[in-house]
Amino acid sequence: MNTFKTTLFLLATILLSSCAKTIKPTTEEIVKTESTNKGYTQYVNTFIGTAPLLDPKIIGYTPPEGWRVWAGLVYPGSSLPNAMVQLSPITEYGSGAGYEYEDTLIHAFTHTNKGHWNLCNIPVLPVTGSTQGKDAFYSRYSHDQEKAAPGFYGVFLKDYQIQVDLTSTLRSGFHQYTYPSSKDRSIVFDLAKANNRVRKWSIQQVGTNAVQGHQDVGEKIYFYATLSTELSSLDKRGEDTRKGLAILHLKDGGNATVDMRIGLSFVSVENAKQNLENEIGNKSFATIRNEADATWENLLSKIQVKGGTDKQKGLFYTSLYRSFLWPALRSDTNKEYTDAKGNRAKADFNYYTEPSLWDTYRNNLILLGLVSPEVTVDVIKSLKDVGDKTGFIPTFFHGDHAAPFIAGSFARGLDGFDVKATYNLLLRNANVEGGARPYITEYIQKGFISDPDVANPHVETKAKAGVSKTLEYAYDDYSLAQLAKALGDTVNYRVLMKRSQNYRNMFDTKTRFMRGRLANGDWIKNFNPQYPYYEYMYREANAWQVSFFALHDMKGLIGLYGGPKPFEAKLDSLFTLPWNPNHIARNVESMIGQYCHGNQPDHEAPFSYYFINKPEKSQQMIDRIMNDLYGIGEDGLALCGMDDSGEMSSWYVFNALGLYPFSPADDEYLVTVPIFDEVTWKLPNGKQVQIKKQGKDRALKSILVNDKAQKGYFVSHDLFRNGGELGIVTGN
Repeated sequence: MNTFKTTLFLLATILLSSCAKTIKPTTEEIVKTESTNKGYTQYVNTFIGTAPLLDPKIIGYTPPEGWRVWAGLVYPGSSLPNAMVQLSPITEYGSGAGYEYEDTLIHAFTHTNKGHWNLCNIPVLPVTGSTQGKDAFYSRYSHDQEKAAPGFYGVFLKDYQIQVDLTSTLRSGFHQYTYPSSKDRSIVFDLAKANNRVRKWSIQQVGTNAVQGHQDVGEKIYFYATLSTELSSLDKRGEDTRKGLAILHLKDGGNATVDMRIGLSFVSVENAKQNLENEIGNKSFATIRNEADATWENLLSKIQVKGGTDKQKGLFYTSLYRSFLWPALRSDTNKEYTDAKGNRAKADFNYYTEPSLWDTYRNNLILLGLVSPEVTVDVIKSLKDVGDKTGFIPTFFHGDHAAPFIAGSFARGLDGFDVKATYNLLLRNANVEGGARPYITEYIQKGFISDPDVANPHVETKAKAGVSKTLEYAYDDYSLAQLAKALGDTVNYRVLMKRSQNYRNMFDTKTRFMRGRLANGDWIKNFNPQYPYYEYMYREANAWQVSFFALHDMKGLIGLYGGPKPFEAKLDSLFTLPWNPNHIARNVESMIGQYCHGNQPDHEAPFSYYFINKPEKSQQMIDRIMNDLYGIGEDGLALCGMDDSGEMSSWYVFNALGLYPFSPADDEYLVTVPIFDEVTWKLPNGKQVQIKKQGKDRALKSILVNDKAQKGYFVSHDLFRNGGELGIVTGN
């Protein structure tokens, strides 16, 4: 019986069993459960992506002993869409998301998570028995006593015989602990630990049944927690040290089940308390859990699918769920937040974290705008707020991809922000040194960013990553040019469009690769197009993986290769030239030839056959990726590549539906063949888009919008403005 179907049954029976062992259902019981539960949250399996990726044939190499390649890096916790709180189990600090499926110990339950080796703040763990002389607490657990769903996580801690159930609101968490008795009960606040280095921490008892404090990891996270029973004492060990912890000892007697309600804030303890009172107050655990489920049901039901297999539906709705966990809310119920300068501020919008722009600009943020436009506008306002304080719109990791995100959002009709002021900040990004674009002066003066000629470069050789920066800045220039044009700034439009052709300066006509250049313009001689680098010439990629990146000028790129036939041959080689198993980079994995779906730099490549009128070859590759690289491994719980704040999930969502935002700055979508027969997409404006697949094979023949045949392979965003029907016709 596959794990996904078992999980469906567990979700349906979760209210009937709190801590008993799970009984595996029969096939008949599964069918009955599916037929009576009409909700969409039933399809979400939050454990997908938590298991390790082990197959060297998929990875591309045999990982060194002790390595866990960067696959999935997600967590099976409780969160609402784009919430402040992500309440999740920790099986290993310092890991990507704190939870790894193969682990057998739970160390704590933390209240923030992203899957980027950071956060995992405010760890707590309920325990029983004596705590004297102990400085480390953890418990064994097993997956057959573990349950999860959107807005819920539950597990039985074997060593303490405690059933833990977790749910959450936007800014608060709700813990319910069922102890084996009402004696010798404690809760450990392991505040010296997080996925970031903890600088300081504090905790104080408030009254008879509450505690408050903070954790400082470079930014301060405040908390206020109330308990449904009284405290007998608060044992603080090594407060404000890196090895200390605090233990809340509960009074004996009363109910064996203890509720802990905890509010978070990035501003103050007072705000954390207010967040808790406003969002949870005296509501029961069941009420908060039902509200969380209803919130996710409302979001997931906006895109309804028919057809496809159970596995495809599970992957689709799990991916849709994961697409809405980040960026995360950072302002409180009173609208206060801590700004980029560390000052207390207040605004008339919800303040969010900076998106993971290097990854998510491609698809995730477009999906956010289509489903939750009000959140997207507030994210842009938040980016502008950072820009107002620092002089630049922030970037993330590499490139300047706030430009395509904001320009594309505006092109799709999201204009509820100060467009002109935001545009002016993006112009500073594009022209002023010391901000979002390192080496921008060299880029403007030379038309490229150089690298040194290193004698024996290796994976972790650090330089400028000049090839990747040049290619990305060129696309960012194109993106900003579209916003300039929309605002009537013809001077900057022309300058930026000219600069958008700088990608050509990295193309070596002899090798037909994007290749590094020295400061004097010569090509770097020590050149191996198959060797991956983290930060030398290429950013987390090799030459193969960046040499098809010109989202804004595929016609021009094809011309550099010598025309459609040479371009097709080169693209064929990308997907067929075997990966050298001696080229080992932890986050360059999941290979199809030289193509790496496990990381983002070449995600445009599978679609590139469209531009030489070979959509069927693109579809073959897209289908291979969806079928072979998502929901894989022995239990179907592994993913290729880390999810990167929903980018990998959003890639699956779009391609499962038959649409992909190839150039995110442009208000159009490349049409692919959906895996579902019919899709009903309910739009925020009250209209809907219907996508209907006609035919049984996977080769695209024609595209219809409201029964009218379309030229080319793109459809306009007008489909989402006005609603309508998209017909995707295949053969047979």
